Amino acid sequence: MNGLTKMTKVEIVVAGRDAPPVRELITAAGATGYTSVSGVSGIGHDGQHSGALLFNEYDTLTMVITVLPPEKASALIESVRVLLDGRSGVMFVADTFVSRPDYFG
Repeated sequence: MNGLTKMTKVEIVVAGRDAPPVRELITAAGATGYTSVSGVSGIGHDGQHSGALLFNEYDTLTMVITVLPPEKASALIESVRVLLDGRSGVMFVADTFVSRPDYFG
């Protein structure tokens, strides 16, 4: 695709208190970085979530986004599935294309 390299994008939305373990799993999977967005709002199985910070970042939702080579994605996906078992949260996985593959290991 026009000189772009195929990668896997993983987006995980969790309670703020679960964001640090998610970031650790991303690093352990060999991803070279991630973006973490606090105060995410939305509506889902657990009802509506406001993006406003009430007392601290642990009382809101956080979205953690990473891009990594497809061969590293399977381990991350499986470990996040285990983490989410019995917790509130959602994971989205999609193919994506990047212009600088060396940024993503």
